[in-house]
Amino acid sequence: MTERDGEVPVVPVRHPGRWLAAAVILVLLAMLAHWFVATKDLRWDVVWHYLFQPVILTGVRRTVLLTLVAMAIGIAGGTVLAVMRLSPNPILSGVSWLYIWFFRGTPLLVQLFFWFNLPAVLHSLSVGVPFGPSWFHTDSKAIITQLGAAILGLGLNEAAYMAEIVRAGILSVDEGQVEAAQALGMTSTLTMRRIVLPQSMRVIIPPTGNELISMLKNTSLVSVIGYTELFYTAQIIYARTFQPIPLLITASLWYLFMTSLLTGGQYYVERYYARGLTHALPPTPLQRIRARLGLGPPVKATPPVILSTGREHN
Repeated sequence: MTERDGEVPVVPVRHPGRWLAAAVILVLLAMLAHWFVATKDLRWDVVWHYLFQPVILTGVRRTVLLTLVAMAIGIAGGTVLAVMRLSPNPILSGVSWLYIWFFRGTPLLVQLFFWFNLPAVLHSLSVGVPFGPSWFHTDSKAIITQLGAAILGLGLNEAAYMAEIVRAGILSVDEGQVEAAQALGMTSTLTMRRIVLPQSMRVIIPPTGNELISMLKNTSLVSVIGYTELFYTAQIIYARTFQPIPLLITASLWYLFMTSLLTGGQYYVERYYARGLTHALPPTPLQRIRARLGLGPPVKATPPVILSTGREHN
């Protein structure tokens, strides 16, 4: 094509600003990488020495255990609270609203201190007839230990956030399906279990994965009540060795490793529950790698579907 023929040549649009920004970012990343490698005060030898020490691995196991138990309490409690919140019974919906209002309105750190110090005013726990004889009672200190206070603080706080996530998922299901289930004679409980909750999972799963990752990181807060999870274990070691930065890097590497595993798992769970939607499923990381290496069919990039914005943290 030439201008003499009356046609305007096609010239690609140039973006010098993008290249300049990319160059600046690359230089900054190179400077950061050089600082990490060349700074001797970071003591990478200390990091590698403690990375797989039994005491650190014990802290990792306790962190994982605390995360799973507290998250299980949060999911179970949040589901019950969401159903109560949507109940036509004003007492049930009011109690659920009050619970969510209180636990979302007070800091998690304050709640952990509250549960840890509760045995000072609650001397015994009993099971029996209200305002009557008790069948079983025990010292509250035997139940609300450091681990017990950590589970109560994290689990009950998480239930308030999970209640709103589950409620949003339930409300996303078309009301016509509920009406159809009622027309078939299904009870409200059966409709919720067989119709509503399974369909709401594609809305519930993404923010729940975010909550699980947040829970893993929030376990570091229980160090304030003396439970020796990963972060508090690192604190104990650097208080003795006077090497805070290497031990903090060690703990951070483990947190990054665990959150990376959870992020990958969340991706595949979301992809599983996204089946049946009108848009195409996004390719997996393995499919992308195979396509780039020419070992598989080319993949088409699909726009992400935003199902939730997650939660606001304390």
